Amino acid sequence: MTDETIGGASPEVQAEQPQRRGRGGPRRGGPGGGNDRGRRGPRDNQNTEERAEGELVDKLVAINRVAKVVKGGKNFGFAALVVVGDKKGRVGFGHGKAREVPEAIRKATEEAKKTLIRVPLREGRTLHHDGDGRWGAGKVMLRAAPAGKGLIAGGPMRAVLEVLGVSDVVAKSKGSSNPYNMVRATFDALKGQSSPRQVANRRGLKVADVVGRRKDGASLGEVAAEG
Repeated sequence: MTDETIGGASPEVQAEQPQRRGRGGPRRGGPGGGNDRGRRGPRDNQNTEERAEGELVDKLVAINRVAKVVKGGKNFGFAALVVVGDKKGRVGFGHGKAREVPEAIRKATEEAKKTLIRVPLREGRTLHHDGDGRWGAGKVMLRAAPAGKGLIAGGPMRAVLEVLGVSDVVAKSKGSSNPYNMVRATFDALKGQSSPRQVANRRGLKVADVVGRRKDGASLGEVAAEG
């Protein structure tokens, strides 16, 4: 018997056998024996979530946990509020409920796409005139701003104006801070917007006549109210 056969197998056979790891070997879960726990990045802020789907951009405004009381206890779910827009003058909002968060967001997004409205924009950056909106206890004020002013708004109002595509607007909430009331009040103010062409068509005038009166000192909102 030679030294190569001592130990029950030749070196070639031992090389082909898989090596066993003892208790002190590397742990499973990551390369080098590390564990991936605690290495995840920070959670994304749900109130600023934004993603592009084709031409539309949707933004998650608020998400709440809701409960339905039944005979055997409570069934918990989630309610999501989403605004959708193309950043070119179209915007809509919707809300959805489901047992899981992704499904609630999907339902809200689909409803928002069905309720899109078109808002006339001045130079593609701001509103044509000031406007007020109200829904329940929510009261908002929107004011047109010169170029370079920026989007001065916060909370749900900012989300609506961002997906609408305006970049120079001053907004103020004067009522309830409930996101549903604020979003609906903002849409109420946006629905009252009128462009010079729309005012001229209603009054049977030329656009130059409406714009001329606007330059004389009367705001477009006052001209639209007269028509």
